[in-house]
Amino acid sequence: MEQIKHNHVEVRGLKLHVAEIGTGSKVVLFLHGFPEIWYTWRHQMIAVASSGYRAIAIDFRGYGLSEQPPEPEKGSFLDLVDDIVALLDTLGIDKVFLVGKDFGALPVSLIASLHPERLSGFATLGVPFLLPGANAVQNHLMPKGFYITRWQEPGRAEADFGRLDVKTVIRNVYILFSGIEPPAARDDQEIMDLVDPSTPLPPWFSEEDLAVYASLYEKSGFRFALRVPYRTLKIDCGITDPKITCPALLIMGEKDYVLNFAGMEDYIRSGKVKHFVPNLDIIFMKEGSHFVHEQLPQQVNELLINFLNKHSN
Repeated sequence: MEQIKHNHVEVRGLKLHVAEIGTGSKVVLFLHGFPEIWYTWRHQMIAVASSGYRAIAIDFRGYGLSEQPPEPEKGSFLDLVDDIVALLDTLGIDKVFLVGKDFGALPVSLIASLHPERLSGFATLGVPFLLPGANAVQNHLMPKGFYITRWQEPGRAEADFGRLDVKTVIRNVYILFSGIEPPAARDDQEIMDLVDPSTPLPPWFSEEDLAVYASLYEKSGFRFALRVPYRTLKIDCGITDPKITCPALLIMGEKDYVLNFAGMEDYIRSGKVKHFVPNLDIIFMKEGSHFVHEQLPQQVNELLINFLNKHSN
């Protein structure tokens, strides 16, 4: 881990935290989800750098060691897109492979739609090609206490998370999101109540890993994280029927709770997603959870490196 270098790069008036390893003209930029941070990509960064790529992972604005925007409540997915494009410009990178996990798949999808000339290809994990908008996640077809519905309600997650220390919040979300069922609470519960405090962490996620995550979220808090992705998920991005021509890869765990979102498994397995991304390879990992890249890093690294090598000029 000590080979990974860290700095801050000023982008659109904010200093973004950038972690980097490796050199060369072939660049892979990793985009985290929630409750993740740059560190979620530790295994993949070292592996792709060892295979001859320059690996970069960022903390999104408002997350971890990156600066908070002056008005977090006005943030949107397009802010993340503009940050990424500006970062590439600042670093002098013309084309890049993007790898996005969880909600990180949405800025990947937006960049593929709006800035296709910047992409050599992309991979997403845990969430397929998806654009923000009314139908991105069909909350109305999910249980009433569905976690996304709860977290979209102003103030509710803040009050729920605020009862606990940051480390416990991250621990609970990691445990919940490692399961097969989408977290949903009863009327008399909050989402944090769904985890018994005695539940152990997943075996592939150590107390040391948890401590790193907690230290980064202690700095940033959850203010922007609740805005983007959750409270901006339904804001229409104005893109209709995109056609993405670059090569793409989707890695899904068979035990990923996101497959149990309304319509999601059908969107992936029926090939509907290929209407938008015809050059998409879809790989299901039998034992994989939502955190497949941390749970099964060697297998994921191999899939990613094969994809990168196949589509590198």
